[in-house]
Amino acid sequence: MEQPQAPHPETEADRPRSGVFATFLNAVEKLGNLLPHPVTLFALFALGVVVISAIAAHFGLEVDDIRVGKEGEKIKAISLLTGEGLRRISMGLVTNFTGFAPLGTVLVALLGVGVAERSGLLSAGIRALVLAAPQRLLTPTIILAAVLSNTASEMGYVVLVPLAAVIYHSVGRHPFLGLAAAFAGVSGGYSANLLIGTVDPLLAGITTEAAAIVDPAFASGGPKEVLATANWYFMAVSTLLITLLGTFVTEKIVAPWLGTYDGSQAEDGALDASKDGLEQLSADERKGLKYAAFTLLLLVAGLAMLTLPDGAPLRAPNAPADATFVEQIRPALKSVVALIFLFFIVPAFVFGRITGTMKNDRDVIDGMSKAMGSMGLYLVLVFFAAQFVAFFKWTNLGLILAVNGADLIKTLSLEGPIIFLPFILLCCFVNLMLGSASAQWAITAPIFVPMLMLSGYTPQVIQAAYRIGDSTTNIITPMMSYFGLILAFATRYDKKLGIGTIIATMLPYSMVFIVGWVILFYVWVFGLGFPVGPGTELYLAK
Repeated sequence: MEQPQAPHPETEADRPRSGVFATFLNAVEKLGNLLPHPVTLFALFALGVVVISAIAAHFGLEVDDIRVGKEGEKIKAISLLTGEGLRRISMGLVTNFTGFAPLGTVLVALLGVGVAERSGLLSAGIRALVLAAPQRLLTPTIILAAVLSNTASEMGYVVLVPLAAVIYHSVGRHPFLGLAAAFAGVSGGYSANLLIGTVDPLLAGITTEAAAIVDPAFASGGPKEVLATANWYFMAVSTLLITLLGTFVTEKIVAPWLGTYDGSQAEDGALDASKDGLEQLSADERKGLKYAAFTLLLLVAGLAMLTLPDGAPLRAPNAPADATFVEQIRPALKSVVALIFLFFIVPAFVFGRITGTMKNDRDVIDGMSKAMGSMGLYLVLVFFAAQFVAFFKWTNLGLILAVNGADLIKTLSLEGPIIFLPFILLCCFVNLMLGSASAQWAITAPIFVPMLMLSGYTPQVIQAAYRIGDSTTNIITPMMSYFGLILAFATRYDKKLGIGTIIATMLPYSMVFIVGWVILFYVWVFGLGFPVGPGTELYLAK
C-alpha cells in the first residue's frame, strides 16, 4: 500500500505568490475582497436591480422577443418601483427564499452527510481511501469524479465538493485546493460527461424547437429531431479534457498560489473529519466499514429493483417506447436528493453501532442538528441571493441583455467556422447573468440556431458550442445557484475568506477551460471532421 506523502516544500508549501499571473490573481483577490460581505453584496445587488429596473422602464427599454411561440412580441423592462412591483416584492419575500431551488436540495442532503460525519464514517472512509490510493492520482481522480457526478449534479455540489476539501486536508494539503478542484469539475465541466445526463434531453428539446423555425423536419417527432444523444461523443472526450486541464491548473497554478494552509481561521469543528490525519484504521473501524459497504450494496440492489424492471416505481410510467434509458429512469434521477439522504444515513448508523459512536436515535438526530447548525451563513446568504435572482428575473433585464448581445454578434456579419468563437464567448457572458442552462438556451437558441443553420451548420453542432460557454464561467459568477453553498463551505476553513478569494482561485480554471475546450471544438469538428454525437453531421444537407 502506497503511503501518501507530505507536500514537497517547493511545490505547494512555501512557494511565494510571485510571477506575472500570480500577481494578477493577487490583484483580483484584493479587489474582490474589497467588496462588502457577500450577504451585504447580494442585498445591494437586489436593491440595485430595483433601481435599474425603474430607470430602464422609464426610458422604455425593450427588445424583440423571438422565442418560439412569442414571435412579434416585445420583451420590456419591468419596473419594481411601482405599486404592483412593490406588492410583488413584499408578497414574494418568503416564497423567493423557500422556493430557491438549491435550498431544499442542500439541506436535505446534508442531513444524511451530518449523520455520516457524527458516526465517524466520513473520517474513516476518507482515511481508507487516502491510504489505499497513490497521492499523485488524487487530483485527477477528484476532478473526474466531479465531472461524472453531473449525471446527478446535486451530489457533486453537496457531497463531493466538501468531501474533497476534507480529503486534501487529510494528506497535508490546502483544503481549499481540494474544494476548488472538485468545484471546477462539477460546475466548470458541467456539460462534459461519459453518460447521458438529465441536461441532455432538456437542451435537445429547446434546440429542436429552435431548429424547427428554419426546417419543420426538425420539429419534435420529426425525422430530423435533435436527440438527447446529439452531443454524446464530444462531451465524452471533453470529460478527459476537463480532467487533464483541471489537474494542470490545480497543481501548477492554484496550489502554488494558495500556499500553506493556516488552520487558525477555521471554524470550530471544520477540521474534525480530517483531524486524525493518516492514522491507521482501528479494528472496529475496519469492521464498521465492511458492514457499511455491505449495507450500501443492499441499498443499491434495492434501488435497482425499484428502477430497472418494467413498471418499477422509479421508472417513468408514460415514457415512449423509443425513450432513452435516462428518460425512462427520470423519476429515479429526480429522487437523487432523497437517495443521497438515505445512502448516507443508513450505512452511517450501521457503522456507528459497530464502532460504538452511535447507540440510538438521539445520536442520529444530534448529527443532523450539527449539520444544520453549520449552515447558518448559507441560509442568510441564500435569503438575499434568492431575492436578487427573483428580482432580476421579474424585471426581464437578463433577457434584454442576452438579446442585445446576440444582436451585436449578428452585426459582425462573420462567416465560416470563426462565427462560433464570438458565439461561445457570448454564451460565457450570458452565463454570468443567467445561471440556469435551460433559461439561457431558451433565449439564445431561437436567435443563434436559425442564424447558424442558415450559415449551413447543423443544430447539433451549434448546441455543442453553446454547452462550452454554458459551463466554463459557472465557477466565477455569484449568479450560479450553488455559489453561495461553495462560499459557505470555504468559509468553514477560513472565516475571513471573501468572494474575491473564491473568484481569484477559480478564474484560472475558467480561463484554461475556455481556451482548451474551444481548441478541442475546432479540432474535433472542423479539423478532424468527427461527429459530435451518434448520427450527427457538421453541415446541413443542401
